[in-house]
Amino acid sequence: MAITRYQTCGDIVNRVAVEVGLRETSDVFASSDDAIIQLRTLLTTTLQELMLLHPWQRLIREFQYTTGTSESGPLDLPDDFAYMIPQTGWERSSNVPLIGPLAPQAWTYLLGRDLVGSTIYASFRFDQDKFYVYPSTPMPDALDINFEYVSRNLIADDGATTYSDVATVHADVVVLPIHVVTRLLKVKFLDAKGFDTQKATNEYNMALDSEIGKDNSGGILTVGKNRFGGYYLDGFRNTPDTGFGT
Repeated sequence: MAITRYQTCGDIVNRVAVEVGLRETSDVFASSDDAIIQLRTLLTTTLQELMLLHPWQRLIREFQYTTGTSESGPLDLPDDFAYMIPQTGWERSSNVPLIGPLAPQAWTYLLGRDLVGSTIYASFRFDQDKFYVYPSTPMPDALDINFEYVSRNLIADDGATTYSDVATVHADVVVLPIHVVTRLLKVKFLDAKGFDTQKATNEYNMALDSEIGKDNSGGILTVGKNRFGGYYLDGFRNTPDTGFGT
């Protein structure tokens, strides 16, 4: 990933600082100015909130694990694991989807009924920051477990190949969309100071909608006829002239 496309934590804090009437500083993490301290603290909050808000394509990673002979679970999740992207789990040796994550009720039902021989074995749940496969004592041999997840690696540490989700150094590089980051950081700063946030919030919402729409490609939706000759939008069936929202 080329980090030259992105901006540093210091650049982001200084950009918002100038917008709200503060002075730039050469090192925002060495500054003793209360407003700058607040901005740099809110930057971490902003980044972590945006990470949870949308599965940004630049944060998507793949988890892969092959179970060994007589191996018992649970499996450790990656250090940067934030959350799994729904419906991306597959057991590729048998080409079947992973079933889950199961709710506690469904998981305890499997355990209570001991359905190892009569159920889909590629079932899973998350518990205590671990990945559990059913059955797990032992797990079936040579399961090829795969799924995509969102990483907590929001910030590239300065001069290193390591990442984190906490802003601590002026030159650390933020890998999320900068315009969205600055708009939300500004909202949070104004709100913390007790100022009106309506205009800033509108700007943030516009930036967020725009970036999410451009973050990944999508299929073209047609409102023409389907292969059976019917229209997708039908005024007699699914798009009446009145009654919307009732």
